[in-house]
Amino acid sequence: MRIAVASGKGGTGKTMISVNLSTVAGLDMIDLDVEEPNAFLYFEDGASTKSGVNRPVPSINEEVCDLCGECVRICAFNALIRLPNKIKVDEELCHGCGACSRLCHLQAIKEIDHEVGDLITIDSGERRLNYGRLKIGEANSIPLIAAVKDSIPSDKTVIVDCPPGTSCNMVEAVKDSDYAIMVTEPTPFGAHDLVMAIEVLERLNIPHGVVINKDGSCGADVSAICASRGITVLGSIPFRKDIAEFHAAGELLINHQIYRQKFIDIWKTVMKEARI
Repeated sequence: MRIAVASGKGGTGKTMISVNLSTVAGLDMIDLDVEEPNAFLYFEDGASTKSGVNRPVPSINEEVCDLCGECVRICAFNALIRLPNKIKVDEELCHGCGACSRLCHLQAIKEIDHEVGDLITIDSGERRLNYGRLKIGEANSIPLIAAVKDSIPSDKTVIVDCPPGTSCNMVEAVKDSDYAIMVTEPTPFGAHDLVMAIEVLERLNIPHGVVINKDGSCGADVSAICASRGITVLGSIPFRKDIAEFHAAGELLINHQIYRQKFIDIWKTVMKEARI
């Protein structure tokens, strides 16, 4: 199974939940937050490999092109611009759909590779992490997220750390998941964005539950929100200074017995819910 860990907003503790759950359950982990990956900080003891990821963009043969403008007309993303003496390609706007190259009557357009980032694997023997790192300045992260997802073994249950929010990146990351763990905090912003993210999961028909992080801080009754929508609260992590200190130092909470059982219980509940 693919167990996604997502959140309606950043800073809720999504990566903290992901790395501790994957470790206590003995599972590989995937970090799809390619714009700001940080799960690798917990896997630095392993050997790493890296491979480049590309997406196709059009390249126009100006000697063959007759400036008919048909490619400009059919581009849904305005990535092609007809100038007086050539067709200009804006690679950042291009989504690589291939329509222009297929419909060019002179076959003046071919697709070439445009680098978007790297797929990185860290293998420590006992644990394995696959993650993507988006190239600086690259606007479109969807192809890299898709490439990292394609690296997931089909015969393993994995924890997938997703980008925060409800943007296209989050949708691409959680899509095809068997279950989603929504991580939130009991603040007005946390509760508001949790509801938005839950609505995305409902539209995608992905079963889900909620983990309340920083439980005990005041502001919003997340449990009541979950109860009103029939959503299971999978567990909670208390609002404590020592947790912040452990996490800031790059320590796994499950290495401290006081918190290890919490993650074991959360994982047992997730497995029960995901297999219904």
